[in-house]
Amino acid sequence: MAPTVLHVVSARPNFVKVAPIHRAIARRGRLRQLVVHTGQHYDADMSDVFFRELGLPAPDVRLRVGTGSHAEQTGQVVLGLAETLRTHRPSLVSVVGDTNGALSAALSAAKSGIPVAHVEAGLRSYDRAMPEELNRVLIDHLAEVLLIPSEDAFGNLRREGIGEDRVHHVGNVMIDTLLRFAARAKRLPVPAGLVPGGYALCTLHRPSNVDNEERLLALLGAIIDLSARIPVVFPSHPRTRAMLDRPRLKAARERAPRLLLVPPAGYLEFLALTMRARLVLTDSGGLQEETTALGVPCMTLRENTERPITVEQGTNTLVGTDPAAIRAAAFAVLDGGGKPGRVPERWDGRTADRIAEVYERVLAVPESGVVRL
Repeated sequence: MAPTVLHVVSARPNFVKVAPIHRAIARRGRLRQLVVHTGQHYDADMSDVFFRELGLPAPDVRLRVGTGSHAEQTGQVVLGLAETLRTHRPSLVSVVGDTNGALSAALSAAKSGIPVAHVEAGLRSYDRAMPEELNRVLIDHLAEVLLIPSEDAFGNLRREGIGEDRVHHVGNVMIDTLLRFAARAKRLPVPAGLVPGGYALCTLHRPSNVDNEERLLALLGAIIDLSARIPVVFPSHPRTRAMLDRPRLKAARERAPRLLLVPPAGYLEFLALTMRARLVLTDSGGLQEETTALGVPCMTLRENTERPITVEQGTNTLVGTDPAAIRAAAFAVLDGGGKPGRVPERWDGRTADRIAEVYERVLAVPESGVVRL
């Protein structure tokens, strides 16, 4: 029987990355696959719609972890996945990104003696106050196969003593999905009242930005000032929307008619919004990468980024969280500025095929598809 790769997904960016890997492995036909959904994003808007749009098969296992503290989510996934690993005994557990679910899966697999592959390895913000940073570091040190999206990740891993024989530069698998669906997204209509290149797109979800009312109110002030010059479309993550509905924040945004608060969008709808935006303001890591691939100016509202290649080579500018700096950077783009950028090496739509090749190689699958004993 062919070796089994078990994919673990937890949150929306995971689905975008796993879909092309699953498709590439299935097309080659040399490995079996299982998909486990931890349930971290458990509602239809945040999860099921992405499976449908991306053509990702329904999960073979759903753990239904739901919300909770970092400790609660991690513990529940470790416990839930242990039974799945005992039942299916995969040859490799493949995790993507830096979610609590990815860390839990890596820990559970390593404790069970099953090799771990980490897609999107080697990214570092060097800010240990970010829960995701701790997850990234721990997953990389648990993994036996590290698949990096860009050359700069080599240096990060080398400094931590991880041998280069475990590291594979495959490129950015999220861009595989973007390139596959770009033409379909382009055919979607522009939302009523907007014109291509005539609006800004904003997303905020990181706890450091949205869980503190004063911080969020300051950021909102800069976004409202921007909306006086150009409409701002703001798809709001549930936790962000809950904060924005607090009295002071609600009163502020209701005085800004061109700040358009909308529900979370499906993948195609959001891609269409991104590719037609004049500029993007975000604290999302994935959106920094997608705007670089699309050539859309991006303002990252954080003090650091684990994706510096989007700043060094792409269209991303790290502007921080000071409202004056945000206004200045955004207005500069509207006045004809913005970085032209270029697309980094191996962000070419073929990353999933390279990942499938690595998995076959480390699992000793010959060209014939017959596993060596």
